[in-house]
Amino acid sequence: MPVLVIAIGLAVVGSIGGLLVAATLLLFKDRVRVRLVPWLVSFAVGALLAVALLDLLPEALEALSPAAAFGTLLAAILAFFALEKFLLWRHCHADHCEIHHAAAPLILIGDAFHNFVDGAVIAAAVHVSVPLGVTTAVAVAAHEIPQEVGDFAILLGAGYSRVKALWLNVLSGLSAVLGVLVAGLAIDRAPAVLPYFLPVAAASFLYVAMSDLIPSLHRGPFVKGAFRQVLAVVAGILAIVAFAAHD
Repeated sequence: MPVLVIAIGLAVVGSIGGLLVAATLLLFKDRVRVRLVPWLVSFAVGALLAVALLDLLPEALEALSPAAAFGTLLAAILAFFALEKFLLWRHCHADHCEIHHAAAPLILIGDAFHNFVDGAVIAAAVHVSVPLGVTTAVAVAAHEIPQEVGDFAILLGAGYSRVKALWLNVLSGLSAVLGVLVAGLAIDRAPAVLPYFLPVAAASFLYVAMSDLIPSLHRGPFVKGAFRQVLAVVAGILAIVAFAAHD
């Protein structure tokens, strides 16, 4: 099966799959959902950190010097910081978010861009190996679920119906396919760029985990249950390790 087809399939599973699970969570009562989301966020933290540090960066270091790999990682983290500052590339992971309802369209734009980056990350991983692509897609799906719960909350609070909110998020999620196509074309045309995609992918996961997900666990409704959060983070790490060992 062509690498591009596999990458597109994994991107759809990672982005749309996470979205559908998030939409299903909306059927739960608020009390239940509020208890579940911190577990999902914590699991996503573990999955993102494990893929970035145990899979993507080691693969990058096989093809790049440490200076080139970590220099690219640093540059990418700074780029994501700038994007978050100027493009509102920020996500909410709870039913009640600090972002004003008028920012709902901006949330969709930021979400589309984030999914585009996720698609490019998956494409780069699949070009290295299909097992790496699978673990990367798992990490994407893990952090898409709590993210989409928050995005749904913003859209519903802004007056969108559940059906409209779902379809808008589906359209936003499909930008991951565009990310696969753009990254796949770049890698096919210039294979030498592939190793540099890997630290960029790791930077994306590390930035989301360290600047967005982990801080959210220290405030608001997530501040309780610290021991359970640690267990869920460890479960996320072990899940990625298990996937990698199985593949």
